[in-house]
Amino acid sequence: MSMKRAYGFTLGLLSMLMTTHILAERLNGFDLGDDALIPVADIHSGGPGRDGIPSIDKPRFVAATSTGEVRPDDPILGLEMAGVAKAYPIAVMNWHEIVNDRFDSRPVVVTYCPLCGSGVAYTARVSGMELTFGVSGLLYNSDVLLYDRQTDSLWSQMLSKAISGPMKGTRLTMLPLTHTTWSHWLEGHPDSLLLSRKSGFKRNYDKDPYAGYEDEKGVWFPVQKKDPRFHPKERVVGLELDGRFKAYPLSELSQTKGEVNDRFAGQVLSVEFDPGSQSASIRRADGKVIPTINSFWFAWYAFHPETEVYRAP
Repeated sequence: MSMKRAYGFTLGLLSMLMTTHILAERLNGFDLGDDALIPVADIHSGGPGRDGIPSIDKPRFVAATSTGEVRPDDPILGLEMAGVAKAYPIAVMNWHEIVNDRFDSRPVVVTYCPLCGSGVAYTARVSGMELTFGVSGLLYNSDVLLYDRQTDSLWSQMLSKAISGPMKGTRLTMLPLTHTTWSHWLEGHPDSLLLSRKSGFKRNYDKDPYAGYEDEKGVWFPVQKKDPRFHPKERVVGLELDGRFKAYPLSELSQTKGEVNDRFAGQVLSVEFDPGSQSASIRRADGKVIPTINSFWFAWYAFHPETEVYRAP
């Protein structure tokens, strides 16, 4: 290599390193360092800054029998623990994305990314520390990056682990969250509590800030991997077992009788699909529900391009 070319290469490398460092410093105040688990250049600002989308930290709930805040066909995220059932309307989650909640003494965090259609709940006690989460305003593969207020670590919702900060590499424990309709949830949980619209924030929960997005083929932010086998916004139930991944598209499950016996990662699984509410759950042979992620196809594939895909017979 000539001296001139070597000098040009060095300048280019220095420029790239400086750009990456400046980019890291500007990402809503989060220090990603030089060893984040995902490429810093692939992290994008979603528009709002840190906490520009405010999490609900003191959630209020109303009884199912005393509310007119939600219609029967409205989508909700449902979670049952310790004999208590709660529903989190998507109309509210669209505006807040995170609810820091408790089931008795157990802290949990319920998360929703409108861009990926992904709802995931986690145990919020990690390594003996109780964490509370906020919205970083940053995205990776169009998916929300959470942050915890105790250590300022960034967490990927779809990866269920911290990608930077003191908690880097730590995984969150998923809980079996159900993405369904209010009426379908009530059939199995008639005493369910409902997250109230009295959130402490002035938001028009009758307005969908993402209206029309689910029908579009386009994705608003860059993703690393794409696959044309399904509409980008096709809903899939994503499963991880022993480091392997499988997607169950609802369009495929709709071609079955609603009950599917499957074998994956050496386990016998039972998939239950309800066409009316377009919801599905997966159980082990012992009947225990496995936590899954209900999301858009593009998001599941972007994070898990090696995924297997269920096809109806």
